[in-house]
Amino acid sequence: MILLQQNNHELPASLKTVYRRLPMGIWGLGFVSMFMDISSELVHSLLPIFMATVLGTSMVTIGIIEGFAEGAAAITKVFSGAISDYCGKRKFLAVAGYTLSAITKPIFPLATTIGWVFGARFVDRIGKGIRGAPRDALVADIAPLQLRGAAYGLRQSLDSVGAFIGPLMAVIFMIWFTNDIRAVLWVAVVPAFIAVFLLIIAVREPESWDRPGALRNRLTLTDTRRLPMRYWLIVALGAVFTLARFSEAFLILRAQDVGLAIGYVPVIMIVMNIFYSIFAYPAGTAADRLSARTLLAFGLAILVVADAVLAMAVSPWFTFVGAAFWGLHMAFTQGLLSKLVADTAPADLRGTAFGVFNLVNGVTLFLASFIAGSLWTAFGASATFIAGASFAILALMGLLLYRPKMRSYKAGT
Repeated sequence: MILLQQNNHELPASLKTVYRRLPMGIWGLGFVSMFMDISSELVHSLLPIFMATVLGTSMVTIGIIEGFAEGAAAITKVFSGAISDYCGKRKFLAVAGYTLSAITKPIFPLATTIGWVFGARFVDRIGKGIRGAPRDALVADIAPLQLRGAAYGLRQSLDSVGAFIGPLMAVIFMIWFTNDIRAVLWVAVVPAFIAVFLLIIAVREPESWDRPGALRNRLTLTDTRRLPMRYWLIVALGAVFTLARFSEAFLILRAQDVGLAIGYVPVIMIVMNIFYSIFAYPAGTAADRLSARTLLAFGLAILVVADAVLAMAVSPWFTFVGAAFWGLHMAFTQGLLSKLVADTAPADLRGTAFGVFNLVNGVTLFLASFIAGSLWTAFGASATFIAGASFAILALMGLLLYRPKMRSYKAGT
């Protein structure tokens, strides 16, 4: 695809050297993501079980809640991204979004009905939507062009370290509190506010962006017309990826479905995020040098394997293997897609570009999660993962067969 042509930049052979060359602001954003993910994933690793067992919620309802919440986040990202382009202040919006998510964390352990959970999940995802596009654009603003893939890879890697620590803490505290889910959910409050504090003190926004012209004095829908066709191809590709990869809540429910004790269900997220965190940064540096088509195809192939293993799972061990492949797939695709968005969008529209990208993915995630929940209810858990594998195979075939003429471009212009 047009989007898949990569600039040839000479990068240090050693990952350690690249680490040293990344600006401190990238590290700051990475650790902010890590602490917020410790909080969020501690909650999310228990929330599906909390909804299904404590509150008695159906699989279809869980799918709708997960999809609707993520869709709300995606819609919010469009506006926050555009506003960050308009006012030239991305950090303020990021702080607002992280703060909003932090103040929702006490609501989960206090919830007595599914309405409470839905409200807290919705507001939490609104916070994610407010911070998401400005933060992703801020990474591109801070990082040198030739290290952009590594920068996104590092942020994703630290993010997934948090997503590993969160479920691990959930397991430890479930043992400590003898499976009292409400008590464990209170633990998530502390790292959420640490993330907000770190963002305020550790990340400095660049005084000016590398972009032509002055600040725009108004927001218009016609600005999106300046986004090139290769950007819209990335948006379409990201949507197909999301359709093949529904909410991770179904990984957790699958682990319980095959007999994993409730106190150890978060282990499924620990396994997934171990592989995600280990490979996200190397995959990001590879994205600065290798063909994006190759890396995306590899990621899709891994997703097919993950879905196949989870569809055939008959014991918790199979779900752990499937989760490992799922995390590997995430490592090779998520940072790369962010890099491609940053590379193809004009510098003064990066926030808008990430907002639109995440909007489309959020709407697709809602559809995917609804389909997953419906298939689970009607035909069983295996049907959900077989459908995911089928979508991934179709995406892989399209990626390998579609080969338009390539043309070079200068990223961010």
